[in-house]
Amino acid sequence: MVERTPDGRYVVVEGRRWRATDPEVPEDAAAALRKHLMAARRAVGVAVRAGDAEGERVARGRVQVAKVALGERGVPWWEASSAERRERWVAGLRELDGE
Repeated sequence: MVERTPDGRYVVVEGRRWRATDPEVPEDAAAALRKHLMAARRAVGVAVRAGDAEGERVARGRVQVAKVALGERGVPWWEASSAERRERWVAGLRELDGE
C-alpha cells in the first residue's frame, strides 16, 4: 500500500512526496489514463535508446497529457471545481484516444 499524506493530496514513495491522482477520476477513466501513461513512458524509453529526439518529444508530451488528466500535474485538483476536474480528465482521454 502506498503511503499518503494526512490530507490525501500526496503519496510518499521512498521518502519523496508526489501529487496523488485526483480521487474524483472514475476508476475506468483512471485505468485508461494509466494505460496511456505507461505506453507513453515506454515510448520515451524507446525513443531515447534510438536517439529519436522527435519521438521522445512526442512521447513526453503524451506523458504530460496523461499526468495532467490524472490530476498529478497542472492545477492542483483540490483547487478546481468538480466540473473543472471532470473536464480535465475527459479532455485528456479525448486527446490520448485520438478523438
